[in-house]
Amino acid sequence: MRVVVASTNEGKVREIRHVLEPLGWDVVRAADLGAEALEVEETGSTFLENALLKARAYAEHFGCVALADDSGLEVDALGGAPGVRSARYAGEPSDDAANNAKLLAELADVPAGERTARFRCVVALVWPDGRVLAADGVCEGAIGFEPRGSGGFGYDPLFWPAAAPGRTMAELSPAEKSAISHRGSALRALRAALEQGAPADG
Repeated sequence: MRVVVASTNEGKVREIRHVLEPLGWDVVRAADLGAEALEVEETGSTFLENALLKARAYAEHFGCVALADDSGLEVDALGGAPGVRSARYAGEPSDDAANNAKLLAELADVPAGERTARFRCVVALVWPDGRVLAADGVCEGAIGFEPRGSGGFGYDPLFWPAAAPGRTMAELSPAEKSAISHRGSALRALRAALEQGAPADG
């Protein structure tokens, strides 16, 4: 079965392929279909709402199953920010370096023991007939004081996952990251539901 991913982020697409292609799914991007990626305004107030907005738009436009995720970083010392605004925390357009710089500035006076945070992800699979299957995942950790590592994307160089002591998310291999990441967890939950024949809601 073909599923089009509602994202142009190559890092996300790789993670999605890693989990879903073993099911025999053909995971493609809009570009693989010879089309431009859709511009879907993320007006939702939750990760689920934004994931559904994107997946529904892609399913309707391309006439096939569509998958979208919405994810972000929740920092306890900042009251859960940047949250759903993670990708554009420092403003438009989205810029990883600017977002990381702003986060470090916001946490400048916060000591190590109070820099707890988590990555959260919701993935939504939408069929052209309106059926929906969604799952979520969380990766607990803390925010460092300076970027480390060259892998990953987004806030990975600042995030120290509790499940991989001594390394930032950006210092993990793609396989190591997928094994513990919020997106990997959400995708595995989605895959398990599909393998079990979970009914999808209309």
